[in-house]
Amino acid sequence: AESGGGGGSSKKRGRDGLPVPSTPGDEEEDTKLNPVCAIASPLADGKLTKKALKVVKKASKFKQVRRGVKEVVKQLKTAREGLCVIAGDISPIDVITHVPMLCEEAGGQYVYVHSKEQLGAAGMTKRPTSVMLVLPKAVKGSVKMGKDDEKEFEEMYKSVHSKVKGMHEK
Repeated sequence: AESGGGGGSSKKRGRDGLPVPSTPGDEEEDTKLNPVCAIASPLADGKLTKKALKVVKKASKFKQVRRGVKEVVKQLKTAREGLCVIAGDISPIDVITHVPMLCEEAGGQYVYVHSKEQLGAAGMTKRPTSVMLVLPKAVKGSVKMGKDDEKEFEEMYKSVHSKVKGMHEK
């Protein structure tokens, strides 16, 4: 008889008793979604979160992002454009409650993602990040993109931006 109740495990196991790698449909079970605050709306689903974090990663590679509340607020007050990605698991939430209002005033789009750790990792930092603003065009002092990278980034950015805009119109 097995000890420890191995029969009722929710993880899929192979013949050898080792966990079996998950299939694409099982991803949501394996990646635990952090509980988010009540104001985290519109909250990106799994697919949109992946796309948004991909855009953040690409933009941060070419220094087209602003990280943290202070930088994002400053950029929104001056440039008035971009896609704001906000972590929904920030505590205390008061730190970022004014950012969505600034985005709406500036005419920019914003979306919440589940995890500040994922957002920080996508922004190529070791620190969890509460908010990031992805700029649609290169700014002075940023690394120049190649033609292929620029076209790919533009398509990704437009795709995510339009989906987020659609979420706001609902």
